[in-house]
Amino acid sequence: MRRRRWILSLFTLMTLAGGIVRAATPSSAAPAAPPVDDLVREALARSPALAALRAQVRASHELEPAAGAPPDPMLEAMLQDVGFPRSTVGKEEMSMAGLELRQDIRYPGKRGAATDVARAETAAREADLAAAAARVAAEVRSLYADLYVIDRRGHELHAAQELVELLAATAAARYATGEAEQEAVLKAQLEVSRLGTELDDLTAERAAKVAELGRWLDWPAGAALGEVSELPTAALDAAATARAADAAPEVLAGEAQVGVAQRRVHQAELDLRPDFTAAAGVGLRGALDPVVTLRLGVELPVWRRRKQEPMLRAARESLGAAEHELADRRAQARAEGTRLLAAWTAADHQVIRLREAVVPQSSAALDAARVSYLAGRGDFLTVVDDFNRWLEARVELARREADRYIAWAEIERLVAPGLPENRQGAQP
Repeated sequence: MRRRRWILSLFTLMTLAGGIVRAATPSSAAPAAPPVDDLVREALARSPALAALRAQVRASHELEPAAGAPPDPMLEAMLQDVGFPRSTVGKEEMSMAGLELRQDIRYPGKRGAATDVARAETAAREADLAAAAARVAAEVRSLYADLYVIDRRGHELHAAQELVELLAATAAARYATGEAEQEAVLKAQLEVSRLGTELDDLTAERAAKVAELGRWLDWPAGAALGEVSELPTAALDAAATARAADAAPEVLAGEAQVGVAQRRVHQAELDLRPDFTAAAGVGLRGALDPVVTLRLGVELPVWRRRKQEPMLRAARESLGAAEHELADRRAQARAEGTRLLAAWTAADHQVIRLREAVVPQSSAALDAARVSYLAGRGDFLTVVDDFNRWLEARVELARREADRYIAWAEIERLVAPGLPENRQGAQP
């Protein structure tokens, strides 16, 4: 009996140690996911949403010359016949046939104002593109961090499942020799089933995250992603969040909209001024001398109070709305920067606490339970409970690392303006 108990204890010690080593060592068989910065660059190059915005920017560029182009001239044919329907051209001095060329002329400055509005609209679309690109980069980094947590948890659950199965076999062996109750065997089998259920849920959750990531990278259906085993180390300059109110992409887009509104006000002010029309024509009278006609016309602002003035007032109101919207965006960016800095700081403190205290303490508790179990003073359910606590501590560490990285990515989006194609995702 003593020899059988000693062999059983030795076997349990070896299996427990093997399970712990497997839980602490990343899997080398699973292919690794590409670095997150590579995925960000791919998303910026392939995202259909960004491609649509780039097409809008190109279309807006094409419209700039057209906005300030002069009106097309009008060529008119003319017949003036005193004896109509009897033709008297060449016989009567007032009868003639000819051509007239007419050109509408905008009031000085109107064409330039229209060009300025078009250019401002292009700048606004470029700002929208930059904001969307920054958002895509942040989304990709956030999904990558979520996958990191899922993969770490999956790795730990697989190790826990193997260990619990071995402990269940040990409990069954002890039950067969009368050294354990049947309840321990049933609880061990229940723990195995619970871990299997959690692994199935985790697989479904990972598939959903990969599909969402594939949306931003325009991947085909069913595209796979290797294991995310680590996150870049993200260095944060806490003082940089003060720039959020001025450098956030949404703020820059709001400034561009204010620029558009300002130029539209100037355009509406010029629309109060009348346009002109110039025309020149020649009338042929047969044997009689030709008649040359020169015309110069000016618009009469008869409906100014019902048309131009309301449009000017509307343009000024739109400018006020754009300025208020910009102020709101600045306030949002300032508040978001403060919130993200607090989130990053909290996550960073939690990472340090988990690494330096919780994970080592849970490891010590597991070791103590293991020794007590092997000495016959404890039961394997205590070992399983302490092992689960150790696993949860490691998963919590991964979650806090991900939270810190996501907060960093959002702060980068706020304080680093412009398209982020050429920026590195982290500083080691």
